[in-house]
Amino acid sequence: MGFAAKIRSFDWVLLFATVCLAVFGILELVGMAYNNPVFWTLAYKQMVALFLALLAMSAVAFVDYRFLKNNSYAVMFMYGGALALLVLVLVVGEEVRGAREWFQVGNFAFSPTELVKIVLVLLLAKYFSARHIESYRFFHFFVSLCYILVPAVLILFQPDFGSVVIIGALWLAMLFFTGISKRNLVLLIVAALIAGTVGWTSFLKEYQKDRIVTFLNPYHDPQGAGYNVIQALTAIGDGGVSGTGLGFGSQIHLGFLPEAHTDFIFASIGEEFGLVGLMILFTLLGVIFWRITRIALDAENNFARLFCVGMLLLLFIQVVINAGMNLGIMPVTGITFPFVSYGGSSLIALFVGIGMVQSMKVYR
Repeated sequence: MGFAAKIRSFDWVLLFATVCLAVFGILELVGMAYNNPVFWTLAYKQMVALFLALLAMSAVAFVDYRFLKNNSYAVMFMYGGALALLVLVLVVGEEVRGAREWFQVGNFAFSPTELVKIVLVLLLAKYFSARHIESYRFFHFFVSLCYILVPAVLILFQPDFGSVVIIGALWLAMLFFTGISKRNLVLLIVAALIAGTVGWTSFLKEYQKDRIVTFLNPYHDPQGAGYNVIQALTAIGDGGVSGTGLGFGSQIHLGFLPEAHTDFIFASIGEEFGLVGLMILFTLLGVIFWRITRIALDAENNFARLFCVGMLLLLFIQVVINAGMNLGIMPVTGITFPFVSYGGSSLIALFVGIGMVQSMKVYR
């Protein structure tokens, strides 16, 4: 297949929707910069990250994904490299707000955790696609659990509880998609209860426990653990239908809404663009889900189909958790909104995943 034919085979609708979401996030950063010049720097960094993300996506899209489908050693090498990065960041990484999860390179920071999520989607797709007829067996249940358990434990040591939740939810969702026996389901519930107890008593810090406990009633501690959720709900309420206008969100610019550019960018958009802006956000996400679903349905093998499903699940889980914590119906866990929240690591990693999906469209 020639280069021109590959270009024509691209899913341009999928690419357009993902870029629009990223630009939406950058636009919101620009709005924040009206009253706080620091956000000009963040907007610039996010534009650089988007440029690098598009380069990475293009590079991945033009590599035949069937090499990974047919080469288990390459997938395991990537998995081993991802684990090595997680170990390395614990040793030499930059500590920010009590978490050691960043490599600092000049003025830019990179979190390997975001790339690990894509590698795990790839690994689980590879593992289950080769065993789809007998994936319900306990042995495969146990092996796949070990695959996600090792990076999950390393990420807990950072600590980054939110990413562990995403990884666990991704594995669980893929198990249900590929098939899980009743016995394994019972074992899973028991293991989850044990892991939850151990995590609560041994890994979670007090502020993380407070976030989980108070999300049911944020007004129980309005100046403490419930503050973020209350301010997010206030921001969304202020936005109404059409929003206050870009750069005119009082919750954002008066500093009441914390982490307005990352964890609570959903509330930021809700305030300045209103319900209309949030509907645009979900429409673009709907387009992305639709296009990835079409590629999955047209895929010629289980590996491609399962990878597309994994990407859909990864995006869906992050959207549900982030939007949920902005609306006060889920605990605040530090999960960003895909493609929109500030963060170059997440943006580049997600575009790498989209590049893999594009490769499955180009080389089907």
